[in-house]
Amino acid sequence: MEKNKEAESKEMVKDMDTGKIKVTEAAAVLHVSDQFVRIGLQRGILPIGTAVRMSSKWTYQISPKLLEDYSGADISRELEKIRNTTI
Repeated sequence: MEKNKEAESKEMVKDMDTGKIKVTEAAAVLHVSDQFVRIGLQRGILPIGTAVRMSSKWTYQISPKLLEDYSGADISRELEKIRNTTI
């Protein structure tokens, strides 16, 4: 029964049309600061994506699946709430 739930979750994440997840959005989902997310990704200790240093600037890629697994939240629903309340 647990495998069915896991497979269903994977299908939902695969079908997610979340677009690019911003650091500020990931921080809101995790209830932490933007800096927490940036430094965690830069140091490789926050398993929700990747940080790459491009000369002197960092760029971030946050995976919806990894963020969902780490937070335990429904990422589509959380992002919808966050994006609808942002001006």
